[in-house]
Amino acid sequence: MEQQKIHVAKFLPGIAWFFVVAILTLMPGKDVPEVGWMDNIPNFDKFVHACLFGGLTFLFCLPYFKSSFSKKQKINHFLRIALATIVWGITVEFLQKYFVVGRDFELLDWAADSVGALIALWLSIRILKYREKRYMIEK
Repeated sequence: MEQQKIHVAKFLPGIAWFFVVAILTLMPGKDVPEVGWMDNIPNFDKFVHACLFGGLTFLFCLPYFKSSFSKKQKINHFLRIALATIVWGITVEFLQKYFVVGRDFELLDWAADSVGALIALWLSIRILKYREKRYMIEK
């Protein structure tokens, strides 16, 4: 059986976003930018966490949409990507607790990271099914 591959260049947006997320989540507390009026919105930071980690999941799923992998294989990869993103989220929390000055472990941040990853997983699967249905109609 021939090994299926996706060229690494297709993953560059996800890789770039990974570094953006890493920089934003691992910068010292004193360097975290104030966002002004948004600081007055309750739990706005949780929304930001969900967007950051949801974006991470989605950008790594994106290259699989037009790949030659089967639907089952694509969904399997989507699940692995979401799981890896969730594990990265808890890893970030521990890194903040033990290695980043002015930052601490927040279980709710990890929950928001996980929700973002799961929403992106759901969205990726929905898009995959829509594309498959649309493709079948066009044939």
